[in-house]
Amino acid sequence: MNGPGATIHQLAPQRRLLRLELTITRRLDGLLHGRYLGLLPGPGSEPAGSREYRPGEDEVRRMDWSVTARTAVPHVRTVEADRELSTWTLVDATPSMDFGTAELEKRELAVAAVAAVGFLTTGAGNRLGAHLLTHEGVRRFPARTGRTHLFGLLRTLLDVPRGLPAETPVSLADGVDGLRRSAGRLGLVVVVSDFLDGLPDAGIAGTGGPPPTWEQPLRRLATRHQVLAVQVSDPREGELPDVGLITLVDPESGRRREVSTGSRRLRDRYSAAAAAQRLAVTRAIRRSGAAHLPLSTDRDWIADIVRHVFAQRRLASAARPPTGGTA
Repeated sequence: MNGPGATIHQLAPQRRLLRLELTITRRLDGLLHGRYLGLLPGPGSEPAGSREYRPGEDEVRRMDWSVTARTAVPHVRTVEADRELSTWTLVDATPSMDFGTAELEKRELAVAAVAAVGFLTTGAGNRLGAHLLTHEGVRRFPARTGRTHLFGLLRTLLDVPRGLPAETPVSLADGVDGLRRSAGRLGLVVVVSDFLDGLPDAGIAGTGGPPPTWEQPLRRLATRHQVLAVQVSDPREGELPDVGLITLVDPESGRRREVSTGSRRLRDRYSAAAAAQRLAVTRAIRRSGAAHLPLSTDRDWIADIVRHVFAQRRLASAARPPTGGTA
């Protein structure tokens, strides 16, 4: 990545956050803030179409004169409700996220993703809450407004101890289900993880098998909320380098295993299994009904977020009814 966020891991915690805020607001401001559609129908400012005028019920100032002239039948404009946005984030800060071989570690990229959501949705009464999955269990932050609350959440995420095995492990599936029970109000839910937890071996190998354990909880969450699944990855997770005999360590359990990377067959099998794993995660997220935003530690995450935002807006525009109403 060639943006100012590329070196945030080299800065002191407070300077990292200030650099992140500057990067995000400079390159993303105006793309998300104030642009979400209301969640419930009612008075607002987002156009949603037209319908026939109802005497004694509709206000004349809401008349849609262009449609009225075209159809010779009085029509009024309908709009989407402008309401305060409640955003919840579930952030995976377990040991598997403490890995990175490019400009950022996966943990740093997760912080950047949460910061992008937070800086662009907080304000005007919008609230942000979070659940953090750590080696000690779940840390919960109630939904609150303000920049101070967001900075406190980001600092906590940066300061989660690294390299420690899970003391009271909480699965991603349990984390998603717990957030679903907490986020009662309709809103936006962002799940940031590598989604490596809960994948059956058969699914990783590409031979079918049961879905990931977090798919069903994510589907239940998406039936009530708008859900964005941010998948964080590192390029080294998809391939093994030819560097001879190495020791691989499972960050979650601490188990070690020596592997001879000089074997071409082994490297090919690893690459194939990693590709099948990525495909299994992508399919499970899509089946759940959540939007999917993959981010990689070796890519410009700002550009990837921008592309995702524009793609979602095109889909939303195509799904909205025409403003001309019924002819």
